[in-house]
Amino acid sequence: MAKQTTLDGWLLYHFAELLKKGSSHVAKTKTPIVLYRDTMEEDGDSYQETVCTLTDGYTIIQLITSGGGIVPSFQQQLVFPIDQFPAWLMQKSRDHLLQCVDFLEDQLA
Repeated sequence: MAKQTTLDGWLLYHFAELLKKGSSHVAKTKTPIVLYRDTMEEDGDSYQETVCTLTDGYTIIQLITSGGGIVPSFQQQLVFPIDQFPAWLMQKSRDHLLQCVDFLEDQLA
């Protein structure tokens, strides 16, 4: 169990460092980085999309509903300082965390 805790701790630290690097890049380029995007189709034309974006100092998660007869709207927005986001994401979805780490390593290498 101790090894798992150490590995999780390293992963959170590594992800936090990548987020800081990415946030610095965003500050220079003025272009946010989309960390992940999940789309769930509902009734043919309508869908719900979750978009996670890295900005200058913050990570924003938006739940967007759109399509068909539905006017596009934001159903939910969560804003995290980049130092709080890794722990929250680890609790919510380890798969998304690993996806974000891989993506940032590729983008910032």
